[in-house]
Amino acid sequence: MKAFVKGLMAAALATTAAPAFAAEDTPFRCEPGEKYVMNVMVSGVEYWFPVYEMFKQAAQQFGCETEYTGTPAYDITQQLASFEQVLAKKPAGIMVHPMNSDPFIEPINRAVDGGIPVVTFAADSPNSKRISYITSDNVREGTFVADAIAEAMGGKGEYAVLENPGQDNHDLRISAFISRMEDKYPDMKLVARAATNQDPTKAYNSTLSMIQAHPNLGAIWMPEASSALGAAQAVEESGKDIKIANADVNGKILDLIKEGKIFASVNPNQGAQGYWGFMLLWMAAHPELIDPMNDHAQTGFNPMGMPVVDNGFSIITAEIADNFYWDAYLKRRGTKGINE
Repeated sequence: MKAFVKGLMAAALATTAAPAFAAEDTPFRCEPGEKYVMNVMVSGVEYWFPVYEMFKQAAQQFGCETEYTGTPAYDITQQLASFEQVLAKKPAGIMVHPMNSDPFIEPINRAVDGGIPVVTFAADSPNSKRISYITSDNVREGTFVADAIAEAMGGKGEYAVLENPGQDNHDLRISAFISRMEDKYPDMKLVARAATNQDPTKAYNSTLSMIQAHPNLGAIWMPEASSALGAAQAVEESGKDIKIANADVNGKILDLIKEGKIFASVNPNQGAQGYWGFMLLWMAAHPELIDPMNDHAQTGFNPMGMPVVDNGFSIITAEIADNFYWDAYLKRRGTKGINE
């Protein structure tokens, strides 16, 4: 295993320094035309961009091709259709963020049975034959934010949540947040919850209703960025001192954090998610590179599978927000983004 990891690291470094060996001397290279595809829902959401940026970089270090795909709408039927379109092109592997877990079981299984490995990221389809799952720990995210809000409020007060029911990683963030409050902060009271489904207008209206119904409301948590835009606007208009916290960032969220209109955001390490996501996918597509002492040959499972890899996360406050702007990140890297 040490030799395998050493070879993998050497291959990853090959494009950043003069190679110590010719490409044909190492198995850690792609064949001409070998392509790996990343598939998402709502492809225009900024969250995906740094994920794909590092997915693409890892692929380039192995001499592989990549493609970014998805659907412009938050619609499970459309994402499934886009996944089928990718599958029809028979890529070397697919890294997918499934909007919902169960509808993706059959198409993921069909891909894997057809020799196309699938790695899930940020959200999972655990009952499918996906090879690996890379994510930040959604339970830890909700827990960390609960601690931050409760401590900022002195362990006492009222809070609410805005939700996106049905998207598994979002549901985990909400349930973990509430569980932490109930277990550790008995004087923090959940007084309202509303399903806003990543819609800023729904979040704006729901937040106004919560403020009117609960004049002592002190904090609101939501599992994504879009709802935070509407919630922050409602709080600002109300003149109340209510701490808004959310998961994920974009330029507008970062601006609001720096202006003090959003308390904090928890953000998965997107670049690590993309880089290690590709590495897991590439290894899954080349299972012949490892022969572990187990029954994989007899039972037919992929020896490269790693059930879960944690890519980590950051809690973004005003003090560190400048590090997370997408345009500044691209400028620092000297690249142009997903379409380069």
